[in-house]
Amino acid sequence: MDWYDKLNDYFPAEEMKSKKHIDILLKEKGDIYHKDEGSNHVMIYAEFNDFTFVDYLWVSSKARGQGIGHLLLKKMKEKQKPILLEVEPIDYDDSDTEKRLRFYNRENFVHAQAIGYKPKSLETNKVNPMEILYWSPNNEETDQDIYNQVKMMYEKIHMYKAQEIYGKSKIEVDDVLMLDENRAINNLMKEVEMTE
Repeated sequence: MDWYDKLNDYFPAEEMKSKKHIDILLKEKGDIYHKDEGSNHVMIYAEFNDFTFVDYLWVSSKARGQGIGHLLLKKMKEKQKPILLEVEPIDYDDSDTEKRLRFYNRENFVHAQAIGYKPKSLETNKVNPMEILYWSPNNEETDQDIYNQVKMMYEKIHMYKAQEIYGKSKIEVDDVLMLDENRAINNLMKEVEMTE
């Protein structure tokens, strides 16, 4: 099974980019968009000057619990810049969502509660509400900083050549992303701690 099939089998269709899209990003944005692949993992990420965005992180079910995910994130953390990623809200009918959040909680990621993020899948055309988690080397990032980083990631990665690849008009960042300090949502990390 190739790297794309591994990701496609694991992640919901709404979260997946097409293989063509990822290949174009790896080729044309190769200065920032990277793939780290091994027999038991695939990590695709974008490394900007001020932060890193983990687009996909997959570890084989037979290798989970062996520290592979930890080592991949440790390598990112050594660069001493914030790490952002998107996660789906906890779905108690899908134990993987809870396991993922527990893993990121152990890795000291923080839930950016003030950021509302509802991207629309270019593959399925469905709105896919996501939450933003981030790790910071110095805990100095503000909600505005994280918002700006998510905005840059969305425009430079998710929407890169989207119209050409999917044949649909570009979905503007202001239609999927909002910053609201009073956003009423539970802290995912605290929620996952309470279920342990």
